[in-house]
Amino acid sequence: MADKTITVRQIASPMRRRGDQRQTLIGLRLNRIGRVARLPDTPSTRGMIAKVHHLVQVLEQPMEPGSDRRATATSGGKR
Repeated sequence: MADKTITVRQIASPMRRRGDQRQTLIGLRLNRIGRVARLPDTPSTRGMIAKVHHLVQVLEQPMEPGSDRRATATSGGKR
């Protein structure tokens, strides 16, 4: 199970939140909006993510360098 990884992105600021939530983000190697971290998929990591689920997004597949998910969501639309 330790060889599996999970990718998370911080989507919200910990401002005006309890201090332990900020410390949890630092433990997840996230401390700035938009930062992405690949972490081992363990029960402790899942528990940390659950604690700050309102501040992070779990990505289904790892992001590749240079890819932008927003560009694919808006392509093909009328201008």
